[in-house]
Amino acid sequence: MKENYKIEISSRTIVFAVLFVLFLQLLWLIQDVIFSLFIAFIIMSALKPYVFYLEKIKLPRFLAAFLVYFLFLACLFSVLFIVLPPLISESTLLFRALPSIIDRVVPSVMSVLNLDSVFQHLPNLANQFFNIVTGIFSNTVFFISTLFFAFYFLLEENVIRKIVSRFFSEEKARTAAVIFDKAEKRLSSWFWGEITLMTVIGVLTFIGLNLIGIRYALALAVLAGLLEVVPNLGPTISAIPAILLGYAVSPVTGVAALALYFVIQQLENNLIVPVVMKQAVGLNPIITLISLLVGGRIGGVLGVLLAIPITVFLETILLEMANLPKSSENPR
Repeated sequence: MKENYKIEISSRTIVFAVLFVLFLQLLWLIQDVIFSLFIAFIIMSALKPYVFYLEKIKLPRFLAAFLVYFLFLACLFSVLFIVLPPLISESTLLFRALPSIIDRVVPSVMSVLNLDSVFQHLPNLANQFFNIVTGIFSNTVFFISTLFFAFYFLLEENVIRKIVSRFFSEEKARTAAVIFDKAEKRLSSWFWGEITLMTVIGVLTFIGLNLIGIRYALALAVLAGLLEVVPNLGPTISAIPAILLGYAVSPVTGVAALALYFVIQQLENNLIVPVVMKQAVGLNPIITLISLLVGGRIGGVLGVLLAIPITVFLETILLEMANLPKSSENPR
């Protein structure tokens, strides 16, 4: 005898579903604010250990936070003002030279795909890319709010616990503080590891390209360093223009460029990443690729840049929530 199953949906379930959809829509509308808060959280996570160190030597927290934050901003703007002007001019020259370089190295590509119409716009695309980068800093509201949030997070001790305790019980607030503390440590390791990795790869690429006599070494080295933010795909993409430039000089130079990037890639995978990054990320390559695609779809360039740290953050929360009884036994 067949049994008839009846599915009933309560009004409470309907209301919850509607509210959840509206909440997702709200998150989509305020994604800039979420990005700003998350960048601030990353900066706070990276600088917090240094504030704790200054506090240990009897420095007031406000003064410690101010000194650490001031030094961080001074270093950031110094690098931008020193590197950006020559980088923009050299990158523009590189993009303008690419059509003739490709035509000399692989003329069949230019004839088959007719890339002239594409490459004539590349200088403008280069300028637009750098406008996006500088636009992040020139967007007054986004930039100032991010700096303010980062300094506030850095200044306030146990800020996460204070915020969560307003909405949840003390026990849940302590548990949330433990989870966020572990997320902070992973993001701090990721941030400084990524900065170190980008710097090392950029310097090695710059030195190597100059040694083998390839032009636009600064632009190519900065490209190699920046694309380290994009695991797996980034290093491969950064090698393509350098190899083309090398083959435009001579086949020997092209092979030397290919060998250079191969050696740097092997050093990165087998020595630099294990030493510098340690277990800061440890994401599966498939998860990494999916996070990059989703980040690019949602937030464009900024979404790609933040895809890995957001994935690390969410992974930490999910793992800690899965081990919640174990974590809550030893609240901080």
